[in-house]
Amino acid sequence: MSKTLKMHTRRLAVGTGATAAAITLGGTLLAAGPAQAAPAQPYGTVVAQSGVNERQYPSTDSSMLGFLRYRAQVGLKCKVRAQNIDGNDIWYLLRDRQTWVSAKYVDNTGFVKYCKDVQRGNYNNSGHPSARG
Repeated sequence: MSKTLKMHTRRLAVGTGATAAAITLGGTLLAAGPAQAAPAQPYGTVVAQSGVNERQYPSTDSSMLGFLRYRAQVGLKCKVRAQNIDGNDIWYLLRDRQTWVSAKYVDNTGFVKYCKDVQRGNYNNSGHPSARG
């Protein structure tokens, strides 16, 4: 084989190897797919024209600790089944403070887990503080 032919063959082999590596790497990157964004945290929007009271526990017999106006948006941590308000027995624990609102008056956006499924919650499924703290 001539020296020139050997040189071209070697260049072709090196080029083919680099191309194969790039294709393999690209295939690996494409197979991984786009990065998935973290799921958005659920929030609620007050739909009652008169607003909604924030309660210490998920019950109207519980102390009122605050108030949310109509169309206010608030982060939701989790939900429980508790006192039935006009056919709706779901209550939401707010994400940024330890108060409850009736789902009757708040439309949620996003998936809200039950409080028993929230790992670091300080509340049990009944909405009362747990003994574990």
